[in-house]
Amino acid sequence: MDAQIIWTIVCGLAIAVGVTGIIIPVLPGSILIGVSLLTWALVLGSPLGWIIFGIGILFVAGGMVSSAVLTGRAMKQRSIPGRSVIIGLVLGVVGFFVIPVVGLLVGFAVGLFLSELARQKEWRPAVSSSVAALKATGLGMLAEFGLASLAAGTWGVGVLIHFLNR
Repeated sequence: MDAQIIWTIVCGLAIAVGVTGIIIPVLPGSILIGVSLLTWALVLGSPLGWIIFGIGILFVAGGMVSSAVLTGRAMKQRSIPGRSVIIGLVLGVVGFFVIPVVGLLVGFAVGLFLSELARQKEWRPAVSSSVAALKATGLGMLAEFGLASLAAGTWGVGVLIHFLNR
């Protein structure tokens, strides 16, 4: 087996982990996809590799920016502090290990709600802002996931072109 095939398999697995990492934040996400695209371009050392890297990295960067903008805008509109999201993430990680499969989401939602309840001191506004934060986070993740999937698809097309023309 030649080195290009091995590196293509390694990069493909890393890209798959990266795309999954956008939905399951415990795994690395968009950054891993970008590094994998760069690695593949370096291994190929051809114009095709660099073209695929350029297109793919635009998708990755667009996904990261859109996620941050969509989430940040919604959080600012509702005056939800970053502290609430951080507490949600910490409890999400704890939940990931305590409750199989759904623990990450449950822990994040509970942590977000508890932080908002402590901040606002009332049940209804805490629920309302927590739901808004969850929607914003979900929308940001969806945008980033979509663009990361386009980057992965671009890489897949590049792999096909490269290996069919060898």
